[in-house]
Amino acid sequence: MTIETRQNEMLLGGIKASDLVREFGSPLYVYNEAVIRDSFRMINNSINYEKKRIHYALKANNNLRILQILEEEGAFIDAVSKEEVMLSLKANYSPQKILFTGINLSDDDMDFAVRNSIMVNLGSLASLEKYASKYPGSTVSIRINPDMGAGHHDHVVTGGRDSKFGIYYSQRGQSDLDMAFELIRAKKMRLSGIHTHIGSGILDEKKYSRLMQLILNIALKSKNLEFIDIGGGFGIPYKPDEHSFDFRLFGKHIDEMMSSFTREYGFSPYLALEPGRYLVAEAGTLLCTVMDIKNTPEYTFAGVDTGFNHLIRPMLYGSYHPVLNASRLEGTKKEYVVSGYICESGDVFTRSESGFRPQHMTEVKPGDILAILKTGAYGYSMASNYNTRPRPAEVLVTDGEARLIRRREIFDDLIRTQV
Repeated sequence: MTIETRQNEMLLGGIKASDLVREFGSPLYVYNEAVIRDSFRMINNSINYEKKRIHYALKANNNLRILQILEEEGAFIDAVSKEEVMLSLKANYSPQKILFTGINLSDDDMDFAVRNSIMVNLGSLASLEKYASKYPGSTVSIRINPDMGAGHHDHVVTGGRDSKFGIYYSQRGQSDLDMAFELIRAKKMRLSGIHTHIGSGILDEKKYSRLMQLILNIALKSKNLEFIDIGGGFGIPYKPDEHSFDFRLFGKHIDEMMSSFTREYGFSPYLALEPGRYLVAEAGTLLCTVMDIKNTPEYTFAGVDTGFNHLIRPMLYGSYHPVLNASRLEGTKKEYVVSGYICESGDVFTRSESGFRPQHMTEVKPGDILAILKTGAYGYSMASNYNTRPRPAEVLVTDGEARLIRRREIFDDLIRTQV
């Protein structure tokens, strides 16, 4: 990741971090529009198979303007709640471009989807039976658990025997998937698509090649599918020693496998992918201000005006995010533990699963601005009001100009729904 600088200060989309904080306040989420568009185009241009759909997994970042940017690029939507479907419609996505992969769906969820012509992607026999009894003869998609999973942490593995997701498929004898196919036939329903998802933050394209081969073999059992969806979870390199997901190589594998599949299948269905993190993570930076410096015999703590209520990934997963002193990128380096303002010992941004992981950065002073990088995905969208703290503003930088795309919360926002 290339860091822009001017007079030893960090730039975001050509604007000094200090200027952004001065105008919009601290803490502050900043997104670079060009990075979002470039990431989408990287995926789109890496796959030559003509009938493809790139569904943005909007749980990664649900800002309305970001949804609109991706719609302009040609994205479809992967939604996992009724409210995400509603947000997608508000962002001008047509119902035909939204796939609703809900979990533990209520009658209201199903009824809403049907009223609005949204394709429902069902991940259990019980849900399929309920939907079939309410809407016999309708069109559905099903989510399959392919008996394999992967991800950067156990909490984000979404396939395999320990996963709650999908209708279980086994290559060894009868499985729930066979019963699902029988139920669809018995209720005279039309199976429009099959879907799978194995996890999140995956950097090894070989895992997807294996998954694709498995799901294509399953697809051969169903004629005239409109689409085959291999899910998302494509990772980005957070740590210095990690490599980027090789979409160009994976695109070649896709083209080869789909060419072989369509010859055998006799028909060319759409191939769908569901990137979320890959599209927005590297576009985002969380800016915050150093409020306190303190020392113990073990560590030097740089205390900032944000916490895990704004970025929970380090505490939840032990996730690594690079942290820079945006006020002075060059100079004497020291080791710091960057700690938040939440009243919890775990509120530390520089950590791993096993404990604190200090980072080297230019010497920090109170008032300096720190930049927590690669926070465009699962940052604001997982934020909370814990400790009765308001959530920060969000700003989009486009062609060297910054625009507010979500205002900072105030106290009245926090109590608005209380009765």
